[in-house]
Amino acid sequence: MILTYKFFQNALIVSILIGILSPMIGVFLVLRRYSMIGDTLAHASLAGVAGGLLLDINPILGAFIFTAFAGSLIEFLRGFFKKYSEIILSIILAIGVGVAITIISSGKLHANANSFLFGSVLTVTRTDVWIVLGLSIAAAVTLIFLYDQLIYTVFDEDAARLAKVKVRTINYAFSILVAAAISVSIRIVGMMVIGSLIALPVATSMQVAKSFKGTILWSITFSLIDIVSGLFLSYLFNVAPGGFTALLSALLLLVIIGIKVIRQKTTAGKFKIEE
Repeated sequence: MILTYKFFQNALIVSILIGILSPMIGVFLVLRRYSMIGDTLAHASLAGVAGGLLLDINPILGAFIFTAFAGSLIEFLRGFFKKYSEIILSIILAIGVGVAITIISSGKLHANANSFLFGSVLTVTRTDVWIVLGLSIAAAVTLIFLYDQLIYTVFDEDAARLAKVKVRTINYAFSILVAAAISVSIRIVGMMVIGSLIALPVATSMQVAKSFKGTILWSITFSLIDIVSGLFLSYLFNVAPGGFTALLSALLLLVIIGIKVIRQKTTAGKFKIEE
């Protein structure tokens, strides 16, 4: 039985934590039209992983530190590129990828960083589980504490300022939350497809949810389905869990959209018959 293996138990625990945390953050990113920021920070996280491996510290912790720095830098640069925000993402991506390639190509790493590109169930240790658990709890508590202010900020920053919400502080705090979500995901999902795990379950939930809280709950549900199914099936087919989970996320989204279209056509057909 696969669940008797210690490494798979560790991977399953981390997957469940990722499945809960990532869409909670993703909802706010998508509604703010910041989904590409998640993808940019995911690529930049490789620099943190490489730095962690170079300095002999846990790569997840290294990813969190660098990604939190990169997220804060994005918020700082927003004041200088208000009309050209896409340039900021290019700057962060250049810094992150540049640092990562420089460290990896130096030949001084104490381990292989490739597993962090695509994700691997074999590399998840008990230490990783505790670090992911700690980051997840801290992020969830912060998210709950800042929930009302985040909603204000998401829908209208100017109105939030009038309501005396500290928008700048909230944005910095949210950047760190995104960093936490990305860093906890990197072991299982891999850097290449973290962005899909953050955005796709939210996109799927938006097809069925009728309220903001409903969107969050459906996002978590779809995310857990995607990542847990992806974990088991990727092990069964002996493929990287990250890419397979991304495919499942996209497939589930298409299925939900297909069902919605069929229901709409069926409903329209009933109205025509009654007329």
